[in-house]
Amino acid sequence: MNNRLPLDKYMKDFNDRLAGELSSLFPDGWTVPESLRKSMLYSLTAGGKRLRPLLVIAACEAGGGDFEAALPVACAVEMVHTYSLVHDDLPAMDNDDFRRGKPTNHKVFGEAAAILAGDALLTHAFYSVVQSSRKHGVPADRVLAIVEDLAEFAGPRGMVGGQVADMEGEQGLTSLEQLEYIHVHKTSDLIMFSLIAGGRIAGVSDSQLEALRTFGHHLGLAFQIQDDILDLVGDETKLGKKTQSDVKQQKVTYPYFIGLEASKQRVARLTDDAKAVIENAGFADPKRLIEIADYLMARDH
Repeated sequence: MNNRLPLDKYMKDFNDRLAGELSSLFPDGWTVPESLRKSMLYSLTAGGKRLRPLLVIAACEAGGGDFEAALPVACAVEMVHTYSLVHDDLPAMDNDDFRRGKPTNHKVFGEAAAILAGDALLTHAFYSVVQSSRKHGVPADRVLAIVEDLAEFAGPRGMVGGQVADMEGEQGLTSLEQLEYIHVHKTSDLIMFSLIAGGRIAGVSDSQLEALRTFGHHLGLAFQIQDDILDLVGDETKLGKKTQSDVKQQKVTYPYFIGLEASKQRVARLTDDAKAVIENAGFADPKRLIEIADYLMARDH
């Protein structure tokens, strides 16, 4: 993509391309039940910020890699993120009626179909990752590392572990450290994966991969704290969901522990630290990553 475009145009162009890729989900010749296809696509094409796939592309381009080779992995991480949202919204979990301004998947297709759509999105993500090698020649050892990373960051040590800790935390969190564990694993881990995967496709150095990991940790934590803030003061029409949900569910958040203003300051510090790490890592063109960090800190939805 054109790195000279303003960020908003860059993001729009990328989202348009990603939407096209996601809408043609399966290879020609696959026989998939139409009800499953519709349920998967309903949530997968519902919009949203598309942050994680964007970070795959931005990290790849920062390291001088190829956009087309990174695209299957960008699609894969959006599938994993979407599956997690579909399952999060279920009555047994958060019991939400709306997501991205639309009725949640189980409200439209039923609970069983929503569970299976989430299962299908998760498993199909791994198929998509492999296409970076099959179609675009990314070396097999790099793709194997991406598959391993995805299993780690999305699984019991990562996102799923964070979700379990979040559920258990509803019984009462007693420390900021417990809350940070949830935020890091429920949110930061998949963001870290996205950045590292983009770097692997580009073939960046080990030290640059570590810089992307640290950048993603800080960025993901800032992103989740900003979500905590927006749940208190955000605009429902922009967020596409009800505000004050954390308060109503009596969930402990960053503003609960340290206050609203201190939470805003924490977001700003984490963002600054993330930018400093990436600026000093020797990337050929880190501009987009820096712009995305600033954009996320200032977001209102």
